[in-house]
Amino acid sequence: MSRLFGSVRARATLGATLVVAVALVAAGTAVLLSLRSNLIGEAGTQAERFARAVASELAARTPYDTLSGLDGDDGPVQIVDEDRKLVAASEDLRRITGTATTEVTPQPSAPAPGDDDADDSDDADDAGDGDNADDADDSDDSEGSGENLAPGEIARETTFSNGSATIDGDAEDYRFAAVEVETHDRGRLTVHAGAPLAAEHSAVNTSLTVMLIGLPLLLGVVGGVTWLVTGRALRPVEGIRREMAAITASEDLARRVPEPATHDEIARLARTTNETLAALETSVERQRRFVADASHELRSPIASLRTQLEVAAAHPELLDLDGAVEDTVRLQHLAADLLLLARLDAGERPAGTPVDLAALAREEATGRTGVTVDAEPAEVTGSRGQLGRVLANLLDNARRHARERVTVTVRREGTWAVLKVADDGDGVAEADRERIFERFVRLDAARSRDDGGAGLGLAIARDVAVRHGGTLTAGAAPAGGALFELRLPLAG
Repeated sequence: MSRLFGSVRARATLGATLVVAVALVAAGTAVLLSLRSNLIGEAGTQAERFARAVASELAARTPYDTLSGLDGDDGPVQIVDEDRKLVAASEDLRRITGTATTEVTPQPSAPAPGDDDADDSDDADDAGDGDNADDADDSDDSEGSGENLAPGEIARETTFSNGSATIDGDAEDYRFAAVEVETHDRGRLTVHAGAPLAAEHSAVNTSLTVMLIGLPLLLGVVGGVTWLVTGRALRPVEGIRREMAAITASEDLARRVPEPATHDEIARLARTTNETLAALETSVERQRRFVADASHELRSPIASLRTQLEVAAAHPELLDLDGAVEDTVRLQHLAADLLLLARLDAGERPAGTPVDLAALAREEATGRTGVTVDAEPAEVTGSRGQLGRVLANLLDNARRHARERVTVTVRREGTWAVLKVADDGDGVAEADRERIFERFVRLDAARSRDDGGAGLGLAIARDVAVRHGGTLTAGAAPAGGALFELRLPLAG
């Protein structure tokens, strides 16, 4: 199980499914709340119209027993007076909650319209009983909407509530609207009328059922599609992994991972992997060639030295002491070159010592015949020993091929110190100007090792230049010979 969920494919599928689930639950909740709110609002509007229709009849002095809304067909109705006393209610109303009173049996407290005494009393109240009117206003302010209404006027404000009612044995939930009306003969009355919420409950329950059934199905589809898509997208990665495992097992760096015919990140990963394998193959091949060449170069002086020693052991009078010393020195120089190359290949960083190339050039030219120096001060940062080795190798190479003279110049060019070594020899063909910097390369294959060396001097010189942040290139000198140009960044 841990291995399954440790894969990118499983994590992507699980993550996508969880995100979609959260989004669907949030959206579904919002839809249900919006649907419920809209349906309750519609029920409230229906209940308000019903309540205002009954209030209009009361404002028109319609008797309670002839009110059209009390038949119970449109919903439950309660009419209460200022004392919250039930004065009229729907027929067959057996139970009600959510309104001003739970009473279902009317107890009329005002005389019906048409009663002369009532009309006289009403006229008297309208004409001169200001105290009673004030009392009614006080009661309205304390218990009702607070609106000052004239007789026959209906309040603009409507209040809503939720409740339930049982009419003729059928119990339902209702949205109640309460509307106040100021009558001519019965004071201020409040009409409570209800509209059924059955449609709201049915729609919400249906939507919830659909969501509960559809959500798992949709999540299953999302999970399955994500699993298939990620599997297809990661298939090239698995191919790369298998090929890399095979390369590791076989140690065959000539093999390459498959590159998808796309332009996405995986294709770029495959191309970068192949470039890395190519660079690694080149490095390993270069190392193998270096070891083979080094073994070959070491074998000659060692074999020569051994032969001379064996001859001297048998015939001391035949010992070639000068030749033995020469082979020993050559072996020492070759070992030093190989050691320096090994340190450079290991990434050894040069020291940060200030070095004046002009002074260094004059120092290395001292004692060498035919070498002239024209240098201006140019200070660089690096290893004095390694930079001296570069100059020595360049001068040895130039002197070996020059006819008469070698010229060394040092100049400052912008932020660079430029050192040039030119000879008046035959020069280097343009096609060979890069190859001469390869290790163990000697352009004249027939030349003796005594004259040409092991072919490491220029390779060492370029590696040192690169380690110091510079370059070393070969070109043609004005006199027709070879020109080697060393460019290093000035100190500071």
